[in-house]
Amino acid sequence: VQLVESGGGLVQAGGSLRLSCVASGRTFSDLDMAWFRQAPGKERELVAAISWNGEDTHYEPFVKDRFTISRANPKNSVYLQMNNLKPEDTAVYYCAARAFLQIMLPFEPNYWGQGTQVTVSS
Repeated sequence: VQLVESGGGLVQAGGSLRLSCVASGRTFSDLDMAWFRQAPGKERELVAAISWNGEDTHYEPFVKDRFTISRANPKNSVYLQMNNLKPEDTAVYYCAARAFLQIMLPFEPNYWGQGTQVTVSS
């Protein structure tokens, strides 16, 4: 499975960005999808996850009510809408995938994208 992210960039605090990830190499509806991030000097962390059919989602507390994960299976795509961005959201954001499971957490990816940089200025 190949995952290609896009949509990162530089934005001021309070602004918005929409990340996209396109998957190839496997039937997209067989995959649960997630977004992780890694800030400088920190470990990679889960941001949000979505089940294979989009019916179940999970958000980490630090992004709840600001970020929205969604997917479009006919387009082999998953998205992360990020609103009210804060400087502490600055990180490389990674798209991740796993074969679908009944239980959302823990989300242990089988596949990773190359990452896209998000920088939020104060």
